Amino acid sequence: MARDTVPRHQAIEAYLRERIAAGQPGDLLPTEMELCEMFAVSRMTARQAVIRLAEAGLVRREPGRGTFVAHPRLQREISTLLSFTRNMEQQGRHASSKMLSVTIEPAKPEVSARLNLAPGSSVIRIRRVRFADDEPMALESVQLPADQFAWLAGADLAHQSLHVLLEERGIIPHAGEGTLTADIAAKDEAHLLEIPVGGPLMIERLVLHDQTGSPIQVGETRYAGQRYALDFHLHRNG
Repeated sequence: MARDTVPRHQAIEAYLRERIAAGQPGDLLPTEMELCEMFAVSRMTARQAVIRLAEAGLVRREPGRGTFVAHPRLQREISTLLSFTRNMEQQGRHASSKMLSVTIEPAKPEVSARLNLAPGSSVIRIRRVRFADDEPMALESVQLPADQFAWLAGADLAHQSLHVLLEERGIIPHAGEGTLTADIAAKDEAHLLEIPVGGPLMIERLVLHDQTGSPIQVGETRYAGQRYALDFHLHRNG
């Protein structure tokens, strides 16, 4: 058989890929111990194959529960301003959040500059884990001028879209500019996102403007790299 002519971890990976292709998101896959028995390998060899699939975004590992077929990577057009909630709705997923903290604190100089705030101004800072269905997708931290947006401290941001709440008050997120960088997950980030420590993160830093052109939000979103992708189109200049 072909599995006898390739390294054991590759044979396990090929077997699991077949199971993934034939299964549905959320299906339970064999445990590492079951793979050890099936392929007569050490647990380290079985784990190597599973980790490679997790890094590729094909499986989701849940400590104490097992390894599951992952949902396909979620996607967003990079040139389109779209809230996380609406992006999930477009792809048939339900968006929700776990609140980490809501605080009012002095604005750091770089934040004040981006939000056109006077020295000594405060911001309301909102930190959430963003979920697609029950799968953690991103860590979000946003800061808005406290004198204008302190009312958000009493909002149900675990179940409501921040953009929708703003729009209900006539504040339309209209444009933004920012940067994309990469990093690896620290221990606390890996725990919250349910990914391996050192797993890839895609970091989006964004300044958001309303319909009048005024800056209203500075934010950083740290996406689980194996679960999220940004699409873009290129055109030759000139």
